[in-house]
Amino acid sequence: MANWVHNCMPKKPNQLTRLYLLTFTTFLCTVFYLLGLWHHSPPSLATIAATHRLATHKCPTANFNSNSTATLDFLPHHSVSDPEAARDFHAPPCAAELSEYTPCEDVQRSLGFPRENLIYRERHCPAAGELLRCRIPAPFGYRVPLRWPESRDAAWFANVPHKELTVEKKNQNWVRFEGDRFKFPGGGTMFPRGASAYIDDIGNLINLKDGSVRTALDTGCGVASWGAYLLSRDILAVSFAPRDTHEAQVQFALERGVPALIGVLASIRLPYPSRAFDMAHCSRCLIPWGQNEGIYLNEVDRVLRPGGYWILSGPPINWESHWKGWERTRESLKDEQDTIEKVAKSLCWKKLVQKGDLAIWQKPTNHIHCKITRKVYKNRPFCQAQDPDTAWYTKMDTCLMPLPEVNDVKEVSGGELAKWPERLTSVPPRISSGSLKGITVETFKENSELWKKRVAYYKTLDYQLAESGRYRNLLDMNAYLGGFAAALIDDPVWVMNTVPVENEVNTLGAIYERGLIGTYQNWCEAMSTYPRTYDFIHGDSVFSLYQNRCKMEDILLEMDRILRPQGGVILRDDVDVLLKVKSYADAMQWEARIADHENGPHQREKILFAVKQYWTAPPPHKRSTYKAIN
Repeated sequence: MANWVHNCMPKKPNQLTRLYLLTFTTFLCTVFYLLGLWHHSPPSLATIAATHRLATHKCPTANFNSNSTATLDFLPHHSVSDPEAARDFHAPPCAAELSEYTPCEDVQRSLGFPRENLIYRERHCPAAGELLRCRIPAPFGYRVPLRWPESRDAAWFANVPHKELTVEKKNQNWVRFEGDRFKFPGGGTMFPRGASAYIDDIGNLINLKDGSVRTALDTGCGVASWGAYLLSRDILAVSFAPRDTHEAQVQFALERGVPALIGVLASIRLPYPSRAFDMAHCSRCLIPWGQNEGIYLNEVDRVLRPGGYWILSGPPINWESHWKGWERTRESLKDEQDTIEKVAKSLCWKKLVQKGDLAIWQKPTNHIHCKITRKVYKNRPFCQAQDPDTAWYTKMDTCLMPLPEVNDVKEVSGGELAKWPERLTSVPPRISSGSLKGITVETFKENSELWKKRVAYYKTLDYQLAESGRYRNLLDMNAYLGGFAAALIDDPVWVMNTVPVENEVNTLGAIYERGLIGTYQNWCEAMSTYPRTYDFIHGDSVFSLYQNRCKMEDILLEMDRILRPQGGVILRDDVDVLLKVKSYADAMQWEARIADHENGPHQREKILFAVKQYWTAPPPHKRSTYKAIN
């Protein structure tokens, strides 16, 4: 028994065994260390190219058939696809004189186009060889704009250093210059008592309080006081005016924190879908509504919702009282009004009221009766085989755009909209009717919940987005169904929802049916707005969409142009795409970093967060030595 116990006890290893163990352990550690170095080293460009040829960015579908074999790809893909191009990119500051440069509405370029029908004031973008490869500077002394609602009534002079309107419109209370800032009393040519009182006058004629009027269009907007004072009534207006009709009028509107775009009614459609606005407005906007067979009023009809209102004040309305002050003859003013009335009837509009300086017409809710009147108004037939929502360099026409078919005279064409604020979360009629290919009611609901989650996560990345009031003007470069904007509805912001014209499905109409606003855009071209328009820019898969269409750096330079100093950017895209974006962003002196997807680090889609650094043009006395590009 004692011998058995002795044999079962562990024996003490001798010195030779210890040496063998130590040598073997060292060998294994060395092998695994070298293997780890090889595995984590960056791949060569040849390896990357081969990898992209052999494998997609999506996980392959597994095939569990025992007779099949699958090639597994363990190579890393998180690398800049073209590091040399990013390394060679250089974007110096532009000349100080270009601080208000608008590429597609450049005054000098416009002189080469016909003045007939204001064609020279439409979009005319530079060719690829004419694009500036420099960063537009803010004017010397630029300051972060005042916060809303203070910004509605004031803006820093240094940000928009133009006093012309303070002289030209001195007696109309558009804008005043006081100390280091402009003041906006809310006046206008046709509302000397102020925009708020003027809107109250409109509200006495149509209902602006029950939520049935949510979206509005202001043509020839001035400094957008009408749109500014509608915001407190939960009505969101898009204001537009041509570049330089009055110096910097749209720029003033944006500086105030009011939605606005550079635009003109000339020969092409406005960049909005059909049936977009509950109300359209013209206050002495100087648009010749009765001329050219009523083509401009016909375009207003296209973008007005069934049952929507058109409001006109100024010439020729109430000409009997104003003809002397307008320095027009009674006959010419009466003829102008008669022509407008005739055009409105040809559109099947009903004149609701004319009281004082205001006249209001209403578009029919459907075209059942209108089809009968075509026998009377033969000069305006219905359009044939035209997409009413196509509006990117699409020529306007004088034919009447037919409303969607209905079965009953009481039915609203295209579907009745819920009143605001229920409209935001209600399923848009374009979706519930199946008009948008591949987008269902369930898709809409899931998308809305998804963006609530995403925006909550964004606010953990960008403290300025989380800080109420820090941002005011926001841009979504690829808005889809407007989920990003909808998730921010309780914040003191507005979002311009852009729908790229390259998208397979045109969703901008559905965005408007939610009570939100937006525009069409091709991001290979500049946006119709001034530099430093937006406090924050968001983009979902924008650069993947535009791969092989135009250069990434040109899109980023346009983003830099329209982004305010110290403004924020959040882009979500494939990790390979964002790595390249970041290399360009670094060259543009943005502070950028890439964060994980809200669902964790194992997602290929990542999020790039960036802030544009504060910098301005030098003071005037130092510009002679300023190294800049013209």
